[in-house]
Amino acid sequence: MRKLIIGITGASGACYGIRALQMLREIEDVQTHLVISPSGMRTALEEGTGLSGEDIRALADVCHHHKDIGASIASGSFRADGMLVAPCSIKTLSGIAHCYADDLMTRAADVCLKERRRVVLMVRETPLHAGHITLMDQATRSGAIIMPPVPGFYTQPKTIEDLVTQTVGRALDLFDIDHPSVRRWKKECATEA
Repeated sequence: MRKLIIGITGASGACYGIRALQMLREIEDVQTHLVISPSGMRTALEEGTGLSGEDIRALADVCHHHKDIGASIASGSFRADGMLVAPCSIKTLSGIAHCYADDLMTRAADVCLKERRRVVLMVRETPLHAGHITLMDQATRSGAIIMPPVPGFYTQPKTIEDLVTQTVGRALDLFDIDHPSVRRWKKECATEA
């Protein structure tokens, strides 16, 4: 059984973390461990996801309290495939970049990094100033992958859900999790004009 930690922070875009949980439920050999910050929960409710806190937590196989630094995922002995933080606030990015593990979100990410496990941060902020870019550079140097949820349009999305699903699917690709809803680029034979 593969294990993936999903973090949902207070940045706009709670739909990314929620969609990741929904998509992972469709894959039988992946167990999800959820950490959602109070700000993440508030944002999810205010963004009109249509889900209650209970609904969101029910999407995960295991839920952990954001302050429980004694949780299983806070230890390197917990065998996880990695962590996806979707969305990732600048505050959380800062904690991860500076190894400031004052809650379970940043502690779990720090543990994954020290154990050389994949950490994907869907950083949600724009525009960026030099401090944000420095934090992303620092997190990358520690082993994290920065993946802002920038949509691709070659798939010709028809709805916001199409955009979210494709973006989350590409994030899951980084964990070698292939979801059937991801649309792949198809190169066609081109003739010279």
